[in-house]
Amino acid sequence: MPEVLMYRLRYLTSRFLSKKPLRTISQSLQQYVLPSTTQHNHFRKYYNGNTEGDGQERKIPSSLGVSNTIYALSSGKGKCGIAVIRISGPKASLAIDQICHLAVKPRIANLRKLHDPHTQEILDEALVLWFPGPHSFTGEDSVEFHVHGGPAVITSVLAALSSLSGFRPALPGEFAKQAFLNGKLDLTEVEGLGDLIHAETELQRKQALRQMGGELGHMYAQWRTRLIKCMANTEAFIDFHEEENIEDDILESVTTEVFRIRDEILNHLNDSRRGERLRDGLHVVILGEPNVGKSSLLNALCQRPAAIVSPIAGTTRDIVETALNIAGYPVMISDTAGLRETEDLVEKEGVLRAINRASSADLKILVLEQPSHGRLLKNILSLNDFVSLYMQNLGLQDDHITDNSSCLNLSNILIVLNKSDMASQESLTLDHLHEFEDHVCSISCQTGLGFDIFMKKLVNKLKNLCGNPVVGSPSLTQARHRHHLDKCQQHLSEFTPWLQTDVVLAAEHLRLAARELGQITGLVSTDNILDVIFRDFCIGK
Repeated sequence: MPEVLMYRLRYLTSRFLSKKPLRTISQSLQQYVLPSTTQHNHFRKYYNGNTEGDGQERKIPSSLGVSNTIYALSSGKGKCGIAVIRISGPKASLAIDQICHLAVKPRIANLRKLHDPHTQEILDEALVLWFPGPHSFTGEDSVEFHVHGGPAVITSVLAALSSLSGFRPALPGEFAKQAFLNGKLDLTEVEGLGDLIHAETELQRKQALRQMGGELGHMYAQWRTRLIKCMANTEAFIDFHEEENIEDDILESVTTEVFRIRDEILNHLNDSRRGERLRDGLHVVILGEPNVGKSSLLNALCQRPAAIVSPIAGTTRDIVETALNIAGYPVMISDTAGLRETEDLVEKEGVLRAINRASSADLKILVLEQPSHGRLLKNILSLNDFVSLYMQNLGLQDDHITDNSSCLNLSNILIVLNKSDMASQESLTLDHLHEFEDHVCSISCQTGLGFDIFMKKLVNKLKNLCGNPVVGSPSLTQARHRHHLDKCQQHLSEFTPWLQTDVVLAAEHLRLAARELGQITGLVSTDNILDVIFRDFCIGK
């Protein structure tokens, strides 16, 4: 088995590189007098950052030895009252000496005149803040100039900084990258900072702020610490079990803890992508037959004429998208072509696009005419069967609406009976569907009747899909995290089978699982993904 040989070779190599013998004799026995001491020392060796295995796992160095001092406009471009110019690096204090000419007190706003370092011309009068490292955002000496926000002022100050030796403009995200490299932020906090900068709704802000505060990274770090303790105990068993210098049930306790960690990770993964939906935005699609009021519903949601409305069937032929903020949830809502059989090639393409969009949507709003379908709904025994059959008749196959299960999933469907102002009193009565009241509502886009109830039910649907970002455990927000967590739980699942046949390989799976968690927070060297994470930051952050 080549994979087994590879794991054993990697494990033996790691033990050799870290100078931890597979078997120790009298000197080791004197060092590890008690079983608890044995396990503690193994744990300490791992936790203090010793190389683990393939030589890749190590803590990021606090400095890359870069001598350049970087600067950038951090407050964004355009005219404004105040603009913030940030400087960070070993020569940051030189900017104060050469441009301010007067000393400034640390972490206190100092009013100073800014001068051109060569002509001594006054450029502006600004507030100057001095943050000596490591007590700064980046962990380095940092300076902030709070200048007047006119383009000419900003340009002149940036030009003055560029004339200083060892100064250069910062790259996008370089300040945050330096904060990560200097141990001020882990990767999850950096990603939370990026999400906070790009947050467009209140709930996105709350989720990003919680992640930036370190809750998500702390949870992953705790899992990793517990795994490292399991690794230490397993390797202590490998080294000392024949000398009976360790508890008999040590592997049982390790197995119990490994299962507990794996179950916690699986529970974290089985979140229906709530955090990712909130971060990236939900995709909502409006579906139905021609002329049932889909475009009118879109316009009512947007409170503007986003889509053309006419009595002619087939008016909407392409997808009309609009980004909305609905009760703090970011939503991309799509109006689609009416679903019907047609010989018109353009309309047929629109129908195909509508069906494809439905297959990838997080929530589907199915619009029906109440005058015609309200009477049918009075006589049905199962709303699930009615909706399933109706959507299949529209050309939406089972996998578009049932999530590959045998039962219709109404949690991602909202049924809207439109044109209630034209319906008879008999068709308006739907009391027998009270158990499905969260999934059905009656409205009139023409008069606005029932629209408040529709919005409440829509918000409840969005809340169920995204959850509450400030309640419970922190949400999983990145596909990168999901990838590493999935690989981590796979390695943990492999631990018990290998424990029965080869303890060495079981320990290797624990090491690989801990390594996956370290890649999320940045404890493992991840130079190949840093550019991906920091490239979406703006210059000056």
